[in-house]
Amino acid sequence: MMQKIAFLGLGAMGSRMAKNLLDAGYPLTVWNRSKAATEAFAKVGATVADSPAEAAKEADVVMVMVRDDDASMEVWSAPEHGAFNGMKQGAIAVDSSTLSVAGVKKLADVAKQRGITLLEAPVSGTRKPAENAQLVYLVGGDKAAFDKVEPLFRANAKASEYVGDIGSGALAKLATNAMLGIQATAFAELIGMLKHNGVDVEQTLKAVSATTVWAPIANYLTSTMVEQNFAPQFPVELVEKDFRYVEQAAGADMPVSKAARAVFRKAMEQGFGGENLTAVAKLYQK
Repeated sequence: MMQKIAFLGLGAMGSRMAKNLLDAGYPLTVWNRSKAATEAFAKVGATVADSPAEAAKEADVVMVMVRDDDASMEVWSAPEHGAFNGMKQGAIAVDSSTLSVAGVKKLADVAKQRGITLLEAPVSGTRKPAENAQLVYLVGGDKAAFDKVEPLFRANAKASEYVGDIGSGALAKLATNAMLGIQATAFAELIGMLKHNGVDVEQTLKAVSATTVWAPIANYLTSTMVEQNFAPQFPVELVEKDFRYVEQAAGADMPVSKAARAVFRKAMEQGFGGENLTAVAKLYQK
């Protein structure tokens, strides 16, 4: 018998991940703060719950995908309607949100006090990889619990990487997003420099791509900047949030990360917060 899943949070990523689980045949109950997001799921066989606690009642695995620490703690542990209040004995909690290290450790402590096993399982990948089940899970927590739920991760991912105790997943995800954000700010500046000097930007980038410094993600970052395609995949405002979590986790000054975060904050001030992270390129246009 397939595990019964509760999926809480049907935003840009959560809706795609929940659909993959439903398509894979898992019995699925969904909840979202805005009820409208659940309507499409009800039409294709998912059960819709009125609260996280209600969604969690019969679930073997409860999965959450929300915006940040505050939203996650609210969904899991709010008095009366939080998911922890509804979970049955032996059920496993899985949070795929991008959380701070302190935030996920606090959440794990709350779960432990209630006798619940929590796995942190943030994912690397944006909307398209989510649609195509090509995400990468970065999992921290109890290894035995990971082994139990790893098969259901396959509905959404090309890989599931176990990285250690609680907090390790958050660190792996924040390191991933920081590297992405730093590269985005660097390419935004360099494309601005190329445009300022009147060269053929695409031809120059093609030449650079033949060198050893070019990483696979550079194709995506530079092409969206050159094409001015800033439809949100990973919004500016969420990258800025993740850099804030990176700074909170640091044991020393992080001047490069701080500089990159400042670029994203400036983009937010310019009204680009809801656009794709590559919209920082607009800061260097005349």
